[in-house]
Amino acid sequence: MHHFQYKGNDLYCEDMAVEKIAKEVGTPFYLYSKETLEHHFKVFDKAFLDVPHITCYAVKANSNIAILDIFGSLGSGADIVSGGELFRALRAGMSPDRIVYSGVGKKIEEIDFALKSNILMFNIESSQELEVINQRTEKLGKKARISIRINPDVDPKTHPYISTGLKKSKFGIDIKKALNEYRRSRELKNIEVVGVDCHIGSQITEIGPFRDAVRKIREIVVTLASEGFAIKYLDLGGGLGIPYHVEEPPQPDEYARTIIEEVRGLGCTLILEPGRLLVGNAGILVTKVLYTKDGEEKSFVIVDAGMNDLIRPSIYGSFHFIQPVKKEERKNAMVDVVGPVCESGDFLASARQMPEARPGELLAVMSAGAYGFAMSSNYNSRPRVAEVLVQGDRYYIIRKRETFEDLIRLEEIQE
Repeated sequence: MHHFQYKGNDLYCEDMAVEKIAKEVGTPFYLYSKETLEHHFKVFDKAFLDVPHITCYAVKANSNIAILDIFGSLGSGADIVSGGELFRALRAGMSPDRIVYSGVGKKIEEIDFALKSNILMFNIESSQELEVINQRTEKLGKKARISIRINPDVDPKTHPYISTGLKKSKFGIDIKKALNEYRRSRELKNIEVVGVDCHIGSQITEIGPFRDAVRKIREIVVTLASEGFAIKYLDLGGGLGIPYHVEEPPQPDEYARTIIEEVRGLGCTLILEPGRLLVGNAGILVTKVLYTKDGEEKSFVIVDAGMNDLIRPSIYGSFHFIQPVKKEERKNAMVDVVGPVCESGDFLASARQMPEARPGELLAVMSAGAYGFAMSSNYNSRPRVAEVLVQGDRYYIIRKRETFEDLIRLEEIQE
């Protein structure tokens, strides 16, 4: 469900006309629906209402502090993968005892920041990381609560770049070695083992991979319990997909039923880490058509948003539905929708049948709320775009558009 609908011939976000916002804010810009964000969180969280759980939003999907504030106000914790994401989560008012820290490359200063912030737990991704965290606890006089991220070697059947639970993945510790790491952690006086962690990938559209992973992880939890470990938390990551095009991913209630059935009797609090599921269809990218061009083999619609604004189509071949902000009767054409960036890989759609576009009109790139602005860059010295949040019939700029001055603010010419 989302709140981007046509009213008559005009595309609206909740009760605001997208065209009106574009005239006042300029293009390109990201546009989010607050009602959609809240609805998605409540539906997901409610699906696990019958079991102890913490929903920890995956900050990497969209890290704007206004969005973190919305989820935090609904009781969300945070799944973070960097010191910067921890800073954002805390600045947005999220409680540190609902923050879990994943990621294979935690730097010492980031570990110290998390220890001083007293986060819920670290998800350990390597033997050496465990050693470093133990060393930092001794230096700072802190204790670290940890789980070990187990790599269950389950194929999530998604894009290879966002598959994280296979043997060849850089993430986690091989399931066959994990028990030894747990046993070793007992010898570290400032380390408290509290959980088991697993995350197999993103944009997963079948229930089977989740079931397979949980069954493997369950065996580990049972074995640890038999050896006297007090496992309080079972962190199952995120990864549930959304419909971009023809996908039909499981609904949160089906996902929850499957998970709850598989973990029955373990006595753990579940930690769930939805990201894309909450924000993906809650946001769009609004862009203006600059030119159209017919080549010998292809026709192009050239817009003012590029791969630096939305890189998913370029690196993943991802599909985003593109529609006109003002709907009119017109014929379709086969086109590439491309941006101004000086790369042949700069496209938002390739070989796409869509209504003929005209210079000056607005297009909406749908389902762009996740891994959109969060992955954007200043490539080609392009200022990053504005982010706008709609609530009912009002809108709020939650990130100002960058200026040329912003591009060089941290740079200096050597004397």
